[in-house]
Parts: sequence; C-alpha cells; structure tokens
Amino acid sequence: MISVVKAMGYGAILAIVVAVLALSAFVRLAPSDPAVWNIAISDGSPAVAGRCVDQIRPQRNGARVTCLLPDPPATVLSKLAAIAATAARTSLLAGTPDSGRMTWIGRSRLMGFPDYITGEVVPVAEGSRLDIFARQRFGGADWGVNAARLTAWLAQL
Repeated sequence: MISVVKAMGYGAILAIVVAVLALSAFVRLAPSDPAVWNIAISDGSPAVAGRCVDQIRPQRNGARVTCLLPDPPATVLSKLAAIAATAARTSLLAGTPDSGRMTWIGRSRLMGFPDYITGEVVPVAEGSRLDIFARQRFGGADWGVNAARLTAWLAQL
C-alpha cells in the first residue's frame, strides 16, 4: 500500500479524496424539486387483482407496480405512507393520502444516493388502482435496489 501511495504521490491521493468528498456532498445536497418528482406516473399498464408484490416490473432505472386493491384510495395511500415512514433513510418529499399521490426519497446507505418512490392511487370499481414507480436519480442502472424496496414495502401492504 505504501508503495502505491509513493507511486501516485500524495497530491494525487488528496485529489481523489477531495473528488469523492465533493461527489458525496453533491449527491446528498442536490435539491429535490417536488414539481419534478411528484408527478403522474401511470404508464397505462392494466391493473389486475392479486398480490401487488407479485406484479413488480423491474426497469433499467428502477421498478414499477400496478395493482388493484379493495380499499378506498385514501386508505391505500395512508397504509403506504405508514410503511414508508418506518423505512430506513426514507423521507416524504411531497403529497398526502387525500391528494392521491405521494413521493418519498429513499437514500442509499453509504453514499446517500437518492431514489424517488411515487405512489399514486385512483378509485376504480373494484376499490383502488395503485401505481408505484421507484426510480433512481443518478446512474445508469439501479442493480435491483428499487425492486427490492417495492418488494419489502408491498409485502407489508
């Protein structure tokens, strides 16, 4: 290790440390505009009855779910809000159960990378149509993190 430090020089090591700290600060402090993230998310997928956790669709930058639930919309979103409130490193960005849409920010453990989780509920004849879109803000692939988050949340719903 010491030979690596000598080969690179202390200036290069310091530059790398400063760059990592700057990236970490940017990721954690970048503003989250509700007008950008708390938006309509339905992709038009048909909603079917059954366990929501079985209907998660992974995507390159996150995961989606569309399902039908027998409860009224405000009840469904209230339950989802209670689940999100207990999730580690997760905070509410915008919305209320009565508005029909809520968005949370979930952060990664080490660097604090933000993921945005939007839940939207509309009334249908069967009760409620629930759409959730969990997606990352930075990077090209989320490595299944958002699908895992939705699996954990929906298992409690």
